[in-house]
Amino acid sequence: MASENDVRRICLEFAGVSERSSWGRPAWFAKTLMARMWDDGILTVKSEEREALAAMEPDTYFWTPHHDRSPQLLLVRLERIDAVELKELLEESYRLAGGAEA
Repeated sequence: MASENDVRRICLEFAGVSERSSWGRPAWFAKTLMARMWDDGILTVKSEEREALAAMEPDTYFWTPHHDRSPQLLLVRLERIDAVELKELLEESYRLAGGAEA
């Protein structure tokens, strides 16, 4: 099970990433937003595999109608993933947010 502290630790390991508040929640930015806590225990990331992940594991990966206009945004229930999977998701999100190759 991953936690917000795991998200923070991993995000801040990437070159040039900063943490600041976005809509009253912790968020991490490369050149653009790479991750944000959407709700308690739910993380927003960018993914090119949004459709596939949500189809394979809808209890873990999903999005709301709010996210329909941003086809790369994916919500992740942190309690359902481990730190290894979290790091992989954040590496992709970092790359998509304009960060250097992880």
